Amino acid sequence: MAAIDYALPGPLTSLREVDPLALALVPAAAADICRLANTLIIQPRDAQRFGVPGAETAKIEIRRADALAGAVLSLNPAPIHVPRQPHERVIGTCRDFSVLTCALLRHRGIPARARCGFATYFKPGLGVDHWITEYWHDDERWVRADSEIMGHSVLATPEDVSPEQFLTGGEAWAAYRRGDLDASQFGVYSTDNWGEAEIRGNAVRDLAALNKVEMLPWDNWGRMEASYKGATGADYDELIDVVAATSASGDPSAVAGLYATADLQVPGELIH
Repeated sequence: MAAIDYALPGPLTSLREVDPLALALVPAAAADICRLANTLIIQPRDAQRFGVPGAETAKIEIRRADALAGAVLSLNPAPIHVPRQPHERVIGTCRDFSVLTCALLRHRGIPARARCGFATYFKPGLGVDHWITEYWHDDERWVRADSEIMGHSVLATPEDVSPEQFLTGGEAWAAYRRGDLDASQFGVYSTDNWGEAEIRGNAVRDLAALNKVEMLPWDNWGRMEASYKGATGADYDELIDVVAATSASGDPSAVAGLYATADLQVPGELIH
């Protein structure tokens, strides 16, 4: 099984459909690229606060980074590096911030990955469903950056998120299985979706993202839907144990090999 090259785009992070002139002045430095998404995308709650038209009924269903960039350019045709006013930004989720950042990093040849998991810095004591971006730094480590909150006061160092501040789905699952966290405190804020199934789901989504298939936060495949209904048993939990361990291994070949199994691979019809 070939190793994964995180410096190259995947099916959802290619920017080949975007006018090259719009990308010509995207910064070369990773930290500067991470700051861009916050000027291009806006969360629904912030869009409502700024009175952005259609904010309350916006449908957030864009999977591809080139479509996200195209939507940004349709609101303001200035090159991507130019900051936008709130009404000129695309309404999106944390996943969209993460995926567009990942795409722009890969566009500059910087190894990058979107990560799906839980942030502990939004609500004290809770692990809130969230996506961030990792990029490979010169000192040979993966740096976790939260482009959504850059420029805000949520976290002192959103450009370098620490391990206890963000747990991937696999990391949260491993901690739960060790008895180090309460699964009922991990889930989707402002919903009833909390607990083991949410952690399992994010572990599977994170494995897909590690294989450069960055799905929407509510996409389900394999046995994920059954898990949410409480209809999976010990064998599925043991599979998620393997997902967590493999995702943490740092071995791209192992990550790719595990993802190729039927329970875990995203069906082709969902990748568009």
